[in-house]
Amino acid sequence: MKTLIAKNRGRINIDLDTADKRQHFSPAAYADYHITKPFIEKYARGKLLDIGCGHMPFKGLISKYVEQYDTFDLEERVNGVTYLGDVQNMHMIVSEAYDSVVCFEVLEHIPDPFRAAREIHRILKQNGVAIITVPHLSRLHEQPHDYYRYTQYGLRTILENNGFEILELKKRAGLFSFFGHQWSTFWVCLFWGIPVLKQIVFVLNKWLCVKLCLWLDNAVDKDGLFALGYTVAAKKK
Repeated sequence: MKTLIAKNRGRINIDLDTADKRQHFSPAAYADYHITKPFIEKYARGKLLDIGCGHMPFKGLISKYVEQYDTFDLEERVNGVTYLGDVQNMHMIVSEAYDSVVCFEVLEHIPDPFRAAREIHRILKQNGVAIITVPHLSRLHEQPHDYYRYTQYGLRTILENNGFEILELKKRAGLFSFFGHQWSTFWVCLFWGIPVLKQIVFVLNKWLCVKLCLWLDNAVDKDGLFALGYTVAAKKK
């Protein structure tokens, strides 16, 4: 069962290859897309580097707002990654090379996020903007390289102590969406290999899990004590 779920999760990443297509996979995916999308529209510009690009689900959206889209990752999960390396030491990139950076759900996998923040600061031009997302509630994943979870205060500290000014910071979803993501991952992945049935399960999941969990988060946790994660835009001072 575990092997089947993992295999079909990989299929979903390929079949739903954009963040727009993937948004109804789970409450977490929906919140991530709808909170982060306005940040991209507002702050992505010029020459941009996607750090920890993975399967590049936001490439299509980002490309609408930038002049050049480059990518950076530890490994090549899809073809066409511009740089392979460690975000803690991006020595192959000259200082002040980029107008903007996106770094989505990466810092929890970095042993030294302060060092990573310094590197992001270094490769940004003056007044360049980094758009970063991090989890606050998440199960263990990509083990053993899963090191941290972030409060909004920890995220602010890492960025402000490394030369950034916070422009905007928003929470993403909450506790119900955290549990809903586990439910979605199990049921959608369980049936994804079965034609027709997978589409039925996907639609049912959208209305009975994704929409419901997000509504409950908004109704119950208005103070964001159980934030699923955060999206931040920070400018290089």
